[in-house]
Amino acid sequence: MKKSFKRFSWLLVLLIPLLIVAGCGKSSSSSSNKTVKVGIMGSDEKIWKPIQSKLKKQGINIKLVTFTDYNQPNAALTNHEIDLNSFQHTYFMDQWNKAHKSNIVSIGKTVRAPLRLYSKKVKNVADIKKGDQITIPNDSTNEGRALHLLQSAGLIKVDSKVELPTPKNITQNKLNLKITAVDAAQTPRSLTDATGAVINNEFAAEAKLPNNETIFKEKINKASIPYINIIATNKSDKNNKTYKKIVKAYQTEATKKLLTKYYHGLTIPAW
Repeated sequence: MKKSFKRFSWLLVLLIPLLIVAGCGKSSSSSSNKTVKVGIMGSDEKIWKPIQSKLKKQGINIKLVTFTDYNQPNAALTNHEIDLNSFQHTYFMDQWNKAHKSNIVSIGKTVRAPLRLYSKKVKNVADIKKGDQITIPNDSTNEGRALHLLQSAGLIKVDSKVELPTPKNITQNKLNLKITAVDAAQTPRSLTDATGAVINNEFAAEAKLPNNETIFKEKINKASIPYINIIATNKSDKNNKTYKKIVKAYQTEATKKLLTKYYHGLTIPAW
């Protein structure tokens, strides 16, 4: 009985190190195949696919999660349904955090994407007539930004004391324009009826709107810095090493070439 017990004890002594090594090997394998869910708008998939392939060779598996409107990606991020998102500018993120008491932070710049006023009916801002309809995005940040764009184009004036104006804050509208706020994703479709529409870059790209239908473009200057687009995550994950590798993989010459190829100057690299 004693001899059997001794043999069993020796077997345990020999097996324990092997079990530890096996356990470590398994842990190492799983950590080197980290899956990161990244929320994007559909038009950006062609930019992220090559990044996805590149990072897979480094053991980082990116799962792209596409969204159709601006209210979804941040909600999914705060609910931990995704790990990162890449769709918004800094100003949008700040306003979202205030409204939803969330802690989303930027971990890297992506592009500048100036808002544009498009039209299929007129060639110049000066051709817009009395009573014409102009559609703008209805989310609070881009609605205010669109109104500032229309002011820069000389079409209206808004209350300078209001940071994020709405149509109610228009103080001058000499042409009596009908300014209608619609879901940002619907702004390209509105061009069928409206004289003009202020359209965000990704939706203009999805609708394949040609550059020659742009009749006014947001200026790029110090005032537009808050509108630089970013890769964002929850504040608790801002120092995640894997996420930093993803940012680094985005901010490359290869990505710049893809942006030029697919967006034809609609977006400008901002890193």
